[in-house]
Amino acid sequence: MRLLGLLVIAFLSASLAAAPPIVLEWDKNLLTIHDGRIPGGKIVVNYLEAYCRAGSTDRDWRETVVGHTTELIAKSDDGTEVKLKCRLKDGVIVDHTIRAGADDVAFALTAHNPTDKESQAHWAQPCIRVNDFTGGDKTTYVKQCFLFLDGKLARMPTPVWTTTARYIPGQVWRPKSVDANDVNPRPLNPQIPSSGLVGCFSGDEKWIMATAFEPHQELFQGVAHCVHADFRLGGLKPGETKQVRGKIYLVPADVPALVKRYERDFPEQK
Repeated sequence: MRLLGLLVIAFLSASLAAAPPIVLEWDKNLLTIHDGRIPGGKIVVNYLEAYCRAGSTDRDWRETVVGHTTELIAKSDDGTEVKLKCRLKDGVIVDHTIRAGADDVAFALTAHNPTDKESQAHWAQPCIRVNDFTGGDKTTYVKQCFLFLDGKLARMPTPVWTTTARYIPGQVWRPKSVDANDVNPRPLNPQIPSSGLVGCFSGDEKWIMATAFEPHQELFQGVAHCVHADFRLGGLKPGETKQVRGKIYLVPADVPALVKRYERDFPEQK
């Protein structure tokens, strides 16, 4: 009996050791990333908040959004994989496979236009809410956020900080490849980021949540305790298919190690 008890304990210990630290849950357009290691124990993502048209920088938001619905297609028993399908009102279909790793969440998207008309869906917003993670309110959480300028980590608010736009507050950064007329109608920072990585430190400064997507449209510090790395579709011609990939990292606050991983995962953004 004693041997049997020891075997049971060993089995349970091995099972716990093998259990994934990150578990995914999706319901009513919210993707919840459960991770007991991080402050707050979870990250909630409005997934997806919106698909958007070009020409959006100074236009009413209601005219920018391309309506869509999202459906849960499948989920794994252990919570490490979720599959979703977005149906845009213009006929475009976007399939999402989301997988949890040991300390990250990977996104693989396939967007297809099965119609005979060109789609005007140019970009989309995964809205990552970090209030519990940073421990800040809508104002104070900003100082925990960062991006990279001139190859160096820059905490927000950065020395150059724009305060005028159709909608305020917030802050938008675009890569050189994206037209300044085609981004979020929040204050557009004139500085060009040196990478597509954006994130924040936890309130105790021991953890980092960071994210990147490729192709990428913009980086955004928002108004819902959120940060974005919004991805780019660039419109889809009739019959056209495009691929998008992304990551959310949940890692100890070792910035050089994070940058190395990011550069390996997204070499085209260096």
